[in-house]
Amino acid sequence: MDLYLTGYRSIPTIGWLFLLQVIAAYVLAVAVLVAAHRLAAAAAAAGAAFALGTLGGYLLSLKVGLFGFTEVRTTSGIVAGIIDVAAFAALATTLVTALATAPLIATPAGRDPVRRRVRAVAATAAVSVVALVLLGVAVATPKAAPVTPVTSGSQVLKARPIGGTEVLTNTRGLTLYSFAPDTPSRSACYGSCAAYWPPVPGNASAGPGVTGAIGSIKRTNGSTQATYDGHPLYTYIGDTAPGQDGGNNLNLNGGLWRDVPVAAAG
Repeated sequence: MDLYLTGYRSIPTIGWLFLLQVIAAYVLAVAVLVAAHRLAAAAAAAGAAFALGTLGGYLLSLKVGLFGFTEVRTTSGIVAGIIDVAAFAALATTLVTALATAPLIATPAGRDPVRRRVRAVAATAAVSVVALVLLGVAVATPKAAPVTPVTSGSQVLKARPIGGTEVLTNTRGLTLYSFAPDTPSRSACYGSCAAYWPPVPGNASAGPGVTGAIGSIKRTNGSTQATYDGHPLYTYIGDTAPGQDGGNNLNLNGGLWRDVPVAAAG
């Protein structure tokens, strides 16, 4: 819910799926707690499948992309993946226990119920181990962002109307943003922050009608980043097409993000 409210709701398809996921999680949590006998087993099975499905969605978005969105590897994402595996293990074990104690389930003749429970628990452990291995592989080799060769003058900044306001965009027409903690000479966005908000290369130039001052700063890794009227510039991975400004007014990664109004010459 926190991710949905603080930014993911602006991402096409992914946004409403996050909200649906939150609703389903609460419904299943209540069902697991209040259901009895066969319903308890069904609720636990649904909860275990939900946990694996959540993990699968994360791994797909991290490794190959999902609905046009590629997730960024973060510590919180890895922790959430481990919690998904733990939730599956706990709920699958609950399922085994519920089936073993349900009064309406008879054990076929010649079959040892204890042995069946041991096998079920072993299968749960095996699936959990496989899930952890897949998580480890995905976070170790996430999908790399495409590298676009940047040559002198290739980043032409333009003005584009969004919501009745002319805002600054890059060559592809994607909205550009400023980060409140930045200063005219220093970016405060590194690590996972820079993965979500890629810095605009420093070889930018102003397109027709854009009258603000275009400059650049040096980042700690030695690369340069474009600035506009003293504001270091970024794109947002949640914006996938021109005209989108899903990153505007988001308070993420330690500060507020705003699109950049443009004073265009008439």
